Amino acid sequence: MIAAPWITAVLVAGGFGLLIGSFLNVVVYRVPAGLSVARPASACPGCSTPIRRRDNVPVVSWLALGGRCRDCRTAISARYPIVEMATGVFFVLVAARLWPIFDVPTEALPLVSRLLSLVAFLWLAGVSVALAVIDLEHHRLPNAIVLPSYAVGGALLAASSILVGDWAAIVRAAIGLASLFAFYLIAALSYPGGMGFGDVKLAGVLGLYLAWLGWGEFAVGAFVAFLLGGLFAVVLLVTRRVQRTGGIPFGPWMLAGAWVGVFAGGTVATAYLTLLGLA
Repeated sequence: MIAAPWITAVLVAGGFGLLIGSFLNVVVYRVPAGLSVARPASACPGCSTPIRRRDNVPVVSWLALGGRCRDCRTAISARYPIVEMATGVFFVLVAARLWPIFDVPTEALPLVSRLLSLVAFLWLAGVSVALAVIDLEHHRLPNAIVLPSYAVGGALLAASSILVGDWAAIVRAAIGLASLFAFYLIAALSYPGGMGFGDVKLAGVLGLYLAWLGWGEFAVGAFVAFLLGGLFAVVLLVTRRVQRTGGIPFGPWMLAGAWVGVFAGGTVATAYLTLLGLA
């Protein structure tokens, strides 16, 4: 009886993620170009024909059309269904993480608190997909996406904590935001060519979320981000895919590390401390 509503909720999150993924394709294309994400309606880049509703169903429409425009047969990038599917899977994983099957609140305030935190992390999931794609393609982390995440994430997580009297989480989140922002700021000022200020601003958002969950998640997320980014940079340098003075998109690795922290940070940190005899 417990599993049925939980599975339903997780699957609903996945379906919602597919729809959000479709919108994120618009964000990924238009935000770097300085265009509105609200209007005009999406159209084929080849013939400018507005996309019909039946041709705008996430993943399914791309497959049904064979990856081409219905009217002019211009090829449609596989990135579109990939982003949609990735967002759907991401939302399922986040819902499963923030809504454990045997830990569903039954009282009103804890239930609303859990819902608010779930929405906050679903927001971060969508933002993560958009920023990762944009940074890989344009080497940018647009303020239009990063900065609102401070307000949205901060407000939702603070409200979630206040409802259940978890003031420690709010303090942790504030410290995490400030400390990770400061760390990346020092790194950016010390190595101007290696890290941009977009990374610095993103670091504050990730510090907010990770520390809200716990110090284990914060430590693991921050460490794995630098580990993955460093390994990627070494591979590019060794294979001469980039010069030492060239910019390397660090945002995707920051995000990947943060999500490792979200999903496994607490477990990894506890195991490490146990190994050292400190837990």
